[in-house]
Amino acid sequence: MTSKSLLTLAIASLSILSHVATAAVEYPATLESHAILPAKTFIDAPFDAPEDLKVSGKYTTGQYVSEVGSVEGKSYNRPTGVSLPFNGQPVQGSSGIKYMDDGTYWILTDNGYGSKANSPDAMLFIRQYHIDWNTGVFKPIKTIFFNDADHVMTHRIVHEGTDNRYLTGADFDLESFQFIDGDIWIGEEFGPWLLQFDSTGKLKSVHDTVVDGDIKRSPDHPALKLAGAPDGDTPNYDTKRSKGFEGMASSPNERYLYPLLEGAIYDHKTKAYESVNGQNYLRILEFDTKRKQYTGKSWKYVLDSNEYAIGDFNMIDDTYGLIIERDNLEGTSDQVCSNNAQDTTKCFENPADYKRVYKVALDQNSDIVRKVAYIDLMSIEDPKSVSKKPLVNSKLTFPFFTIENVDIVDSSHIVVGNDNNLPFSSSRLPNQADDSELALLEVKDFLLAAK
Repeated sequence: MTSKSLLTLAIASLSILSHVATAAVEYPATLESHAILPAKTFIDAPFDAPEDLKVSGKYTTGQYVSEVGSVEGKSYNRPTGVSLPFNGQPVQGSSGIKYMDDGTYWILTDNGYGSKANSPDAMLFIRQYHIDWNTGVFKPIKTIFFNDADHVMTHRIVHEGTDNRYLTGADFDLESFQFIDGDIWIGEEFGPWLLQFDSTGKLKSVHDTVVDGDIKRSPDHPALKLAGAPDGDTPNYDTKRSKGFEGMASSPNERYLYPLLEGAIYDHKTKAYESVNGQNYLRILEFDTKRKQYTGKSWKYVLDSNEYAIGDFNMIDDTYGLIIERDNLEGTSDQVCSNNAQDTTKCFENPADYKRVYKVALDQNSDIVRKVAYIDLMSIEDPKSVSKKPLVNSKLTFPFFTIENVDIVDSSHIVVGNDNNLPFSSSRLPNQADDSELALLEVKDFLLAAK
């Protein structure tokens, strides 16, 4: 083949890849049921936890604040009606979900208040619930608090000198999880790392992120050290802050984990983020849970826009999976600020627009994730009038900044949930902190797409 032919083929391939993100077909989603966990839901820290963990949210202003309820929560410039610090630990920031064979749901709470710096008193835990879909009520069954009692972590944790060594949002940012052989595997953002815990929440192993044979790190990785002088060399890192492992699926046989980065990896050679024809792609890696190492295989998930992010990832079967892709906006179109609004604290300046769940295919013979179909979370049908929130243009919308929970329930239904970022998100009403919501959606045709 001539050089010209090779160039023509390469250009054609790039053109095909550039359309991967937009080739999927839209399918309807119908609300089957709607469950609400109120924003102001708190639990006590364990009796043996350090005193510092009995009150949380003391560091969100950049300095220590001890008076409970003295700091007003805001979403952009809008007060949310909830103030911190809090007595106890908030049950908020739902960042991963698994539907279990016994009909219960496990939901993961993330790092706390959004960053490593402001979350040293936010405990890391996972909770099991029965969801009463008839009444829309969360019924808690069990809570597991994570710890490093066996001193597995090679870097200092906040509660280093304690016996139980409970982990906090300054140690890890937990975003996704899977149950494998009785252990809890978690995709994390500060490393980013894969973390293995036993069934009691005790840390068993920590795994750096390896892509194409190289360790990739975020700016929050504790191994990074600033130069000792302003004109010194800044250490390289490879992902943006808070763009580590956001979603993580597993193979149906539980042999492999598929952690998915939320942001594109930065290529220091090209001085650009990984992309195809200008469209950023995110890496889905393959990790062997038996050998406890990356296999070297990965797939490229091409974003519909470089400004978008993913929220969660779970497999349907060996080939197909569900991925949330979203914009970074929040709010509903019926409460948008007028063009001449002088006060934008009581309306949405830029309401949410793009919130989707994609059905994707991980083909063994291609490294490009194929987008097969999608549902629009801004346009959910509610013919049975079961929504517990106001409709917009006769549809239920999911107008949240972060939507970080999706899993398959059965051959006709999936469950979708938001991360409410308490007290820093108000997406349904401009000045009211978001509840944690789960929507049970009937999407049979969507799940059957391309089969």
